[in-house]
Amino acid sequence: MNLKLHLIIAFIISLVCVLSFGLISLLISDNNIIDFDRDVIAAIQGLESPFLTKVMKFFTFIGSTPFVIILCIVFIFFLYKVLHHRSELILFISAIIGSAVLNQILKQVFHRARPNFHRLIDISGYSYPSGHAMNAFTVYVIITFLLWRHISTKWGRSILIIFSAFMILAIGTSRIYLGVHYPSDIIGGYLASGFWLTVAIWFFQFYQEKRYNKKYKSGN
Repeated sequence: MNLKLHLIIAFIISLVCVLSFGLISLLISDNNIIDFDRDVIAAIQGLESPFLTKVMKFFTFIGSTPFVIILCIVFIFFLYKVLHHRSELILFISAIIGSAVLNQILKQVFHRARPNFHRLIDISGYSYPSGHAMNAFTVYVIITFLLWRHISTKWGRSILIIFSAFMILAIGTSRIYLGVHYPSDIIGGYLASGFWLTVAIWFFQFYQEKRYNKKYKSGN
């Protein structure tokens, strides 16, 4: 592992996420992104049908807190009992809890009201950034990161990435379709989660590097 290279990459990714999140937040506060939001909402909700509504409700359920908790418990059991990982458990749990805490803090900071154009479900709370978007991005990216080295084939890794990307986008899109989030809420959620995951993964890599050096190089 090249710790210096990891630090540079992590810094660049986190900086891009922070700057992009700040730009979107500024556009939201100045009401300069509302036309973009309305156009995207109109395009997505223009596809409305009874069948698609059921599909979108299914994906929004998958991104909900109760389902995410169940999924996390199953994956924690898999990490502990099947893969016999310990330090990865700390990363996984920290990433999930940290993302949820960060989402609540940001919602309280921005106090953005939810869209009220055409809602297909009822929901309360603030809109920005989307909790579902942050849940999906955090869960599926961290699972992909932890499972990556256990998949040796290129097609297996490709399926893992495609599946995770699909779930992240599907859950985010479902919130727009159901009328409970602006597109900028979803993008902001992805960026906020991207920043947090970058920091968490870098600290994990830093810990792994230090542990490796202590174990294998101190005896030389």
